[in-house]
Amino acid sequence: MKAKLIAASILMSMSLASTAAYAKPGCLKGAAAGAVGGHFLGKHHVLGAAVGCAVGHHMGKKQERQQAQAQAQAQAQANAQAQAQANARAQNGQAQAQRR
Repeated sequence: MKAKLIAASILMSMSLASTAAYAKPGCLKGAAAGAVGGHFLGKHHVLGAAVGCAVGHHMGKKQERQQAQAQAQAQAQANAQAQAQANARAQNGQAQAQRR
């Protein structure tokens, strides 16, 4: 009986996660973990799946923001290095022109 409930809760969380409204980053993993946790905490697997999906989505969005921020910082650093190299070339060119 427990195996059937666990299988049903996993299938339900997968079907909810596959719909467009719930197909968000981290939702599927969160829903599966929440369903299992909710089942062991008193047969609240559906509630656990819903909360797990919400938490998984939140954590996924947080990770996406951090990755985007890191990528923006890397791009800004690369732009600053390119600008510094261009300035050095320009100064070098001016110094050579003054020598002539």
